[in-house]
Amino acid sequence: MGIENGLSQTFEITGNDFSKAGSISTTVKEILQEIGIDSSVIRRAAIASYEAEMNVVMYADKGQLILTVTPEKFTISVEDEGQGIENIELAMQEGYSTATEEMREMGFGAGMGLPNIKKNSDEFEIASIPGKGTSLKMTFNLDTKKEK
Repeated sequence: MGIENGLSQTFEITGNDFSKAGSISTTVKEILQEIGIDSSVIRRAAIASYEAEMNVVMYADKGQLILTVTPEKFTISVEDEGQGIENIELAMQEGYSTATEEMREMGFGAGMGLPNIKKNSDEFEIASIPGKGTSLKMTFNLDTKKEK
């Protein structure tokens, strides 16, 4: 696989920059393909990272996506500086959205972002401070079953 020593890469996300929205999750997908991660895991990671990236673009001033790969798993962490989430439990409900009319006109804001991230991750953590920002950690397990 070529990641015995691990790999870590950080990407900057600019809030409200819809022209570049999705480019980081595409790069993450390409990196995972390059190092030989199973395509079914890549598909789930691509969905989750895209949703997380879009949330930063839509709701934060700026953020970072950090991809960390080890032989056993990889994590995608996203931290942003923005409005934060007032009610995480409510935000996790399918269909709940605080998207503006403008965002909806662009095809965003269906209220499936956080639920899709959780559904596609093997482990999911979220923390948010209203008025400060939100952090997400998505973990994807790799099949490490080997004959010993």
